[in-house]
Amino acid sequence: MDIVSGEPLFSSSDKYESGCGWPSFVKPVNASVITEKTDTSYNMRRIEVRSQVADSHLGHVFNDGPRDRGGLRYCINGASLDFIPKAQMQERGYGQWLQHID
Repeated sequence: MDIVSGEPLFSSSDKYESGCGWPSFVKPVNASVITEKTDTSYNMRRIEVRSQVADSHLGHVFNDGPRDRGGLRYCINGASLDFIPKAQMQERGYGQWLQHID
């Protein structure tokens, strides 16, 4: 969940170990929950990922993710997310999202 707005952004079912040291996901829970902007800082060309509701910087998306899962790697700063344990989702008001978790 977005730590600022509480908006669901990524599912643990779409998380994988990319080796980059940051939480990595193959996709957001819905394309409409994020916005993507070109980032040319540090003499690089990347795609910045921001939350739609709070407009918070989340991280970047790269095209070096698992090919069998779409090929994208959403490399997200863990400090921008609120990781809610599955056992607490119902009581914290996220019960409708349980269907998105394996």
